[in-house]
Amino acid sequence: MKIINFNEPTFVGNEFKNIFSLKKKRVFSSNFYFTKQCQQWLIRNIKCKEALLVHSCTAALEMCALLLNIKNGDEIIMPSYTFVSTANAFVLRGGTPVFVDIDPNTCNVDSNKIEEAITKKAKAIVVVHYAGISCDMDPILKIAKKHKLYVIEDAAHAILSSYKGKPLGSIGDLATLSFHESKNIHCGEGGALLINNKKFIKRAKIIRDKGTNRDDFNKNIVKKYRWIDYGSSYGLSEINAAFLYPQLKQAKKIITKRSAIFNYYHKLLENLEIKKLIKRPTIPTYARANGHIYYILVKNNKRDKLKKYLQHKKISTVFHYIPLHSSPFGKLKATTKSIMHNNNMISNTLLRLPIHLKLDKKNIIKCAEEIFNFFENQ
Repeated sequence: MKIINFNEPTFVGNEFKNIFSLKKKRVFSSNFYFTKQCQQWLIRNIKCKEALLVHSCTAALEMCALLLNIKNGDEIIMPSYTFVSTANAFVLRGGTPVFVDIDPNTCNVDSNKIEEAITKKAKAIVVVHYAGISCDMDPILKIAKKHKLYVIEDAAHAILSSYKGKPLGSIGDLATLSFHESKNIHCGEGGALLINNKKFIKRAKIIRDKGTNRDDFNKNIVKKYRWIDYGSSYGLSEINAAFLYPQLKQAKKIITKRSAIFNYYHKLLENLEIKKLIKRPTIPTYARANGHIYYILVKNNKRDKLKKYLQHKKISTVFHYIPLHSSPFGKLKATTKSIMHNNNMISNTLLRLPIHLKLDKKNIIKCAEEIFNFFENQ
C-alpha cells in the first residue's frame, strides 16, 4: 500500500524554467528581477506598505528585533506555543520573551491574558496566526495602543488568510512570512518581512543589506555605499525568488485546493467530535483561513497510540510544538506570566493530518476511515 505522506512540497511547473532564465539575466544573488516581482506581488495581495524577501522567516523575525532596537531587559509578549524562532530572534538581541497561554479553540495567543503580562519593560506583542487561522486582532491592537507597544504578526502559516477581511500581515507594525517547503507557498527555504509602519522601511533595507546603504547606491542617491548600521546578509537568493514567483502567481488556486481538503476532513470527522473523541479546528467568524494545517485534538491520552496506529497503516501524521516555556532554553531566557494549562493540553493532544495537493479524495477518505477504525477498536 502506498504511503500517504504528511507533506509533499507544491510544484506548479514553471519554477525551473524561471531558474534557467537567470543564465541570460546573469544575476543569481539577491534583490533583482524575480525578487522585485515577488515583493510587488506581496504588496498588492497582502496590502502591506513594503515587502522584503529574505532567506527565512527566522531572518525576518531577527530583522524585527533589530528594527525595534531590542536591548537587554526589553520584554516581548508572545505565545509559548510557537516555533523557536519567534522567541529566539529577540533573545539574540538581549530581549526577554514573556509567554502567555493560548486559546484552546484556535491555538492562538489568548488576548485576555496579554494585558496582565505587560510591565514597564514591555516593548512589543508578537502574535502567531497558528495554522493560518487569525488571532483576534482588535483587542490586541487596543491593548498595544494603550500601552504604546509595537505589534508583530508571525504569519509564517498565514499567507492569504484574513481577519475581518484584512489580509494577515497587513495589520501589525511588522509581519513575517515563511516560504519553507512545508508551507502552502514555498521556494525550499525563504521568507519575507512585511512592513506596515512606514518609519521602518528605510532602515529595514539597510539591515537586510548587511547594515549598508546599498539601496541608496542602487538608486544613485549616493556614489558609494557604506556600513552605517546593524545588519546581516538577510537577502534571498535570486534562484529561490525565481522558484517562488510562479508559486505566488498560483497562490490563490493553491490555497483554494488546500482549503477544500481542509473542509473535506472537517466534514468526514464531524461524528468523532460529536462523540467527544476528538476536537476539530475552530475557525472564528472573524477569520478566513488558508488550509495550511488540518489538525485534531485527540482526547483521553490516545494521541500517541493513534499516531502509531496510522503509521502502521502507512499514514504519516505529525505532532507540533513542544511549548517554549517548558524547553530548557526557554526556562533560562524567558518569563512565563500565566498558567499554561491550554498550552500544555494542546501540545499533548494535537495531531496534524496529511494535507498537500497530491492528496486525492480517496486518500482523505482513507485517513478519516482509519481514524474511525482506531476509535472503534479501543
